[in-house]
Amino acid sequence: METQHRIHVADAREMAALDDGAAELVVTSPPYPMIEMWDDLFADLDSEVADALASDDGEAAFEAMHDALAPVWDELGRVLVDGGIAAINVGDATRSVGDRFRLFPNHAELVDRLRERGFDLLPDVLWRKPVNSHAKFMGSGMVPPNAYPTLEHEYVLLFRNGPESREFATGADRRYEAAYFWEERNRWFSDLWTGVQGETQALGHGDLRERSGAFPVEVPYRLINMYSVYGDTVLDPFWGTGTTSLAAMVAGRNSVGYELDPEFREVFDDRLAGVESLADRRNRARLADHREFAAGESDLGYEAEHYDFRVKTRQERELRLYTVADWRREGDRYVVDHRPFDGA
Repeated sequence: METQHRIHVADAREMAALDDGAAELVVTSPPYPMIEMWDDLFADLDSEVADALASDDGEAAFEAMHDALAPVWDELGRVLVDGGIAAINVGDATRSVGDRFRLFPNHAELVDRLRERGFDLLPDVLWRKPVNSHAKFMGSGMVPPNAYPTLEHEYVLLFRNGPESREFATGADRRYEAAYFWEERNRWFSDLWTGVQGETQALGHGDLRERSGAFPVEVPYRLINMYSVYGDTVLDPFWGTGTTSLAAMVAGRNSVGYELDPEFREVFDDRLAGVESLADRRNRARLADHREFAAGESDLGYEAEHYDFRVKTRQERELRLYTVADWRREGDRYVVDHRPFDGA
């Protein structure tokens, strides 16, 4: 099996290189409005952001930043197939602007804006993302009332493009090979994710660390397995250091990314040096976890067709994992060869 991964160094507010319905899934984490590390980016996109911040008008800055992202959401409605899923990882922001401290609800604003564009809101995931601090509050300390909870969570917002789910031919091989294990379903489709740690990128490329807010590979990897099948294309309009494309390679899907900063391509090339071993480790862990589950489970009614264990449901019988055999760069795209993973 071969997958292709293309990166466009361009503005995702106009994805002219993509045809209508070019992607089956969107997995992305946009820059979070009102988080200071992205102030300059938003100001470059819209001068009203800098003006609002300079005048200590937090509400106007918040609206202007979301307005700057809005054309991307317009494009998603076009490039995502009917029934395709958009998974958007976003966190709220806490910030003092002038003499007022408050929370800026990015997740609520995105819900409103995508619903306005015809996306159907689905149940979301709350990703609990612990901070390395013993002080679980912000504010004045031990006396009430001016202390506030520390934000230790982000959201994975889930939207469907239109009212109908995607349709597949009955018995489609690529869908059943892409099945997940019964116990993975129960863990992945929980509305609360714990144990998925945030990731600090050791970029080693000048000031790129200050311009990257990459999520851990496990987040897009889960979402890609949950909402796409082999042969699908995953789009990330805020590509950054390429975590979504890396996860798509490991999961055996195609991907497309949009990124304004060409320097991040160098970071991605560095990350690809270990993609074969990353894919092997992730696949090996999934099989080992299932074998451990199966050892303690008596009600396994079916033999897996490609592995030496039993599974819980009929839909899991054809499940097959693929790993990365080789990859090469061809201009603005990467071509990845995959082989079935036999567990060795």
